[in-house]
Amino acid sequence: MSTILPAFPRLVFTVIEPLACIGGYLAPILDTSSFAASQVPTITPTPLTSTTQLLALQLGNCYGLIGLIAIGVLYSTSEPKVVRNYLIALAIADVGHLWITYIVLGYANFVDVKSWNSMAWGNIGFTFFVFVMRVGYLTGILGKNKVATGAKKIA
Repeated sequence: MSTILPAFPRLVFTVIEPLACIGGYLAPILDTSSFAASQVPTITPTPLTSTTQLLALQLGNCYGLIGLIAIGVLYSTSEPKVVRNYLIALAIADVGHLWITYIVLGYANFVDVKSWNSMAWGNIGFTFFVFVMRVGYLTGILGKNKVATGAKKIA
């Protein structure tokens, strides 16, 4: 496991986020209709078209890919540049994810936390949380990198 991350970011990025990605991978496989319908919590579910089913399953596959990349990168490198660039890329993707969700839900639904379903909590709440964690790590607010065992500290 990457030993350079401070304790709390390590927990978030190497345990919590990959587990959330497993959930995002499994949800459309186990119940594609509910997964697709819950993306926009204010609409009444309708029968899935082949296109909607394909998109839902492909989205789940993307979550699986993100989880596998997280494990592959963070469990195998102690290079600060690799970890930093990986987290920068995900932070940019977080902003895109939040923006797309905002555009589709609209301002009123995006900020109406009381009406969020579990999918909205994942799409908005969890994504915002990991974005803040990424920014906190990247700015050093959440602690400094640790020197990996056996690695030389580079100034």
